[in-house]
Amino acid sequence: MLYVSTRAASGDTADRKHFCEILLEGLAPDGGLYLPEHYPQVSDAMLTKWRGLAYADLAFEVLSLYIDDIPAADLKAICHKTYTQDVFGTAEIVPLRQLEAGLYLEALSNGPTLAFKDMAMQLLGNLFEYELARRGEELNILGATSGDTGSAAEYAMRGKKGVRVFMTSPNGRMSPFQQAQMFSLQDENIHNIAVDGVFDDCQDIVKAVSNDLEFKRKYRIGTVNSINWARLMAQVVYYFAGYFQATKSNSEKVSFTVPSGNFGNVCAGHVARSMGLPIDRLVVATNENDVLDEFFRTGVYRVRSSADTHETSSPSMDISKASNFERFVFDLLGRDGAQTKALFHDQLGKQGRFDLSASAAFQSAAPKYGFVSGKSTHANRLATIRDTYKRFGTMIDTHTADGVKVAREHLQAGVPMIVLETALPIKFAETIEEALGQSPTRPAKFEGIEALPKRVKVMPADAALIKRYIAENVH
Repeated sequence: MLYVSTRAASGDTADRKHFCEILLEGLAPDGGLYLPEHYPQVSDAMLTKWRGLAYADLAFEVLSLYIDDIPAADLKAICHKTYTQDVFGTAEIVPLRQLEAGLYLEALSNGPTLAFKDMAMQLLGNLFEYELARRGEELNILGATSGDTGSAAEYAMRGKKGVRVFMTSPNGRMSPFQQAQMFSLQDENIHNIAVDGVFDDCQDIVKAVSNDLEFKRKYRIGTVNSINWARLMAQVVYYFAGYFQATKSNSEKVSFTVPSGNFGNVCAGHVARSMGLPIDRLVVATNENDVLDEFFRTGVYRVRSSADTHETSSPSMDISKASNFERFVFDLLGRDGAQTKALFHDQLGKQGRFDLSASAAFQSAAPKYGFVSGKSTHANRLATIRDTYKRFGTMIDTHTADGVKVAREHLQAGVPMIVLETALPIKFAETIEEALGQSPTRPAKFEGIEALPKRVKVMPADAALIKRYIAENVH
């Protein structure tokens, strides 16, 4: 399996790479994102074989379709090291539970940092350590987080040989619990940088540094953001796991609702559907920062300025530039790299928007790819949290509440709707208390975390200063 950039010219095979090359690289040299040359197809026989497998074995089967430069025995060992009951709290890893008729929650937040990002990040940490040891090299990871990616990356990479993490986050815009999870880590290979700005400023810095090829190569810069294909690939697995738990035969279809800001989580669903997993609809649920909902309703993709990016009670989705969206648009445009580059590099870069509303490609987005969307507000969030707790005794976090609210608008008779849970309620305690008048349960290992000493550097939103900081802290 070889990988191609979303901005590669049609027929250009010069820059196609194997998995372990793009694992350590992040963005492609042309500024695009890597995708496999084609999506491997799963047959009915394969689905039958995989049904009932333990999660680690299912992960091995799915990942094997995308990775041909790690020996099978080593890849299987990495999967079994990653997906254990000790790490994720349950033997099922991603247990499914029914809320009401036709509506399910898939629990993805039982990992070390209580967010779905652990599902991929734990694997990524083990893949990095394996490949760096095999090469005898080191890697400096530069990341951006709106809340959960940062802590998941840092907990996955802390103490890993040959890996340093430089994680940017918007100063003061994460929940106190999220900040404490990251900033309380004292490991020498972890560097937290609080940027004066919003998440999009952090993401722009990561892309700017990644596009400086000389600096990137000199300082061995890699990424754990969902622009890294390996992370998105790992997330594909839990779509298969959710499907198998919700169905009894391969003739049945399911739909998924995914709270989404950066489009990585739902893009993994797009990949699973493209592989042949029987998914009917992929429902994109946004908060007040509704850039993605606007696109799927109108065909217009319009990023917002930092000043126009709302600070909400589902802060991990306070994003107006969905970096993974380029992967889907590349597929939407028939994998036309030149046209994709024209949209994202030229039009978006200069005008801050592009319009596909009149294109045949956009008209096919729902029927061909299954995408529909919806939006949730703070009032919706509170109402959904209250209703879910009152009727089902289940406490959900703010982002999952956005998902449940939008999912109910797209229910179809006879098609199970699975909402991907994104985090545990404790990460957003203030809003849970506003909704329910009580505090969510806090795991014992996180008691008093907000009071721990913090290790963080506050910096302006300036890529040059961030590069200087990295250079000064690479030993």
